[in-house]
Amino acid sequence: MRLETERLIICPIGMNHTSDVFEYRSDAITNKYQGWIPETTEDVEVFIRKSAIAINEPESWFQLVMEEKKLNKVIGDIGLHFFGTEHQQVEIGFTLHKDFQQRGYATEAVEKVIGFLFRDLKKHRIIASVDPENISSIRLLERLKFRKEAHFRKSLFWKGEWVDDVIYALLETDR
Repeated sequence: MRLETERLIICPIGMNHTSDVFEYRSDAITNKYQGWIPETTEDVEVFIRKSAIAINEPESWFQLVMEEKKLNKVIGDIGLHFFGTEHQQVEIGFTLHKDFQQRGYATEAVEKVIGFLFRDLKKHRIIASVDPENISSIRLLERLKFRKEAHFRKSLFWKGEWVDDVIYALLETDR
């Protein structure tokens, strides 16, 4: 699988992406809403090995990277969790290098992946679980016509404390 936008190549994560992924994913301050922050490149290698080999496998996470074409550099990633009755639902998550934020890259990439999920994989619904304080991600989801479906109060025990979780969703018919 390989998707292209004007500025990006979106493809499955591979070992050749290890150093680029470590560069932006290891930044604990920028990635404060992320559940995984690698401490070493070996952590990234383990993460890559754990990612599903094939897309659209039931109950799996499949990891894509966003490569900036002109720089030939990975600047972010998109995780896809295939789940649900008849496996027609997908959870999406995304991470972007701090130097490339607020420039439309994440919107461009996520929009392209959403099109692929609905058009090519015939998915019915895409969800995103987001921290209610993660305003940038919420704005991105709303730009792409996701709607807020739930706000669960103190529903996740994360990093030693109970935190809220907000669920956004997009139906194929919403586009």
